[in-house]
Amino acid sequence: MPRTYGVKKIRKNKKLKKIDLNSWIRKQHFNHFKDFADPYFSATISFDVTSVYKRSKDNKQGFFVTYLHDCMKAINAVDNFKYRIIDNEIFEYDVINASATLLRADNTFGFSFIHYTENFEDFNTNFENEKHRISTSTELYPPVNGLDCIHCSALPWFSFTSQKEPFSGAKDSVPKFAYSKTYKDGERLLMNVGISANHALIDGYHIGRFAEIFQENLNRP
Repeated sequence: MPRTYGVKKIRKNKKLKKIDLNSWIRKQHFNHFKDFADPYFSATISFDVTSVYKRSKDNKQGFFVTYLHDCMKAINAVDNFKYRIIDNEIFEYDVINASATLLRADNTFGFSFIHYTENFEDFNTNFENEKHRISTSTELYPPVNGLDCIHCSALPWFSFTSQKEPFSGAKDSVPKFAYSKTYKDGERLLMNVGISANHALIDGYHIGRFAEIFQENLNRP
């Protein structure tokens, strides 16, 4: 579901750095894609989650929050995933957070806003606080939100080889992630991840770089 946030509030955020479009190496690419009716392109990538699953169980941590933290570390390591379009200009956030859909007992969901920290324990605390807030309310939107996030959803009921994320219009520039049900391939445990990104800001190369770092993070014992 598209998520809309107030630009005026976002522009006052001191964590924003304006990108000089005239000197940006992707100026022509940005101008080419920015006015497309649907500038998003998607890729679905298979990741080996054998090690991270074992790590989560050994440490008595939730599997989802453990691999989500690994994902957010990779997101924050690739500059293009931190770019956003605001009033036809490009800005870079210093930190990108996670806006994950979290399920309630009645099978409805709420949008979370999980502040990212490099320290897993702090990130897990932020996750648990949002999980509790959503489980005890009927609100769809979080009290704190912004463009400094990714939109992500775990879909543990089924696996997929492709998927389509909704977007709120051509000026939407928040990357979107969907995590599939895990499945076995011999001794390996795999999970497919659907990634949707605005081509005005992100190319296949940047998704490939993210995927490389994400897999390295997942492989940690």
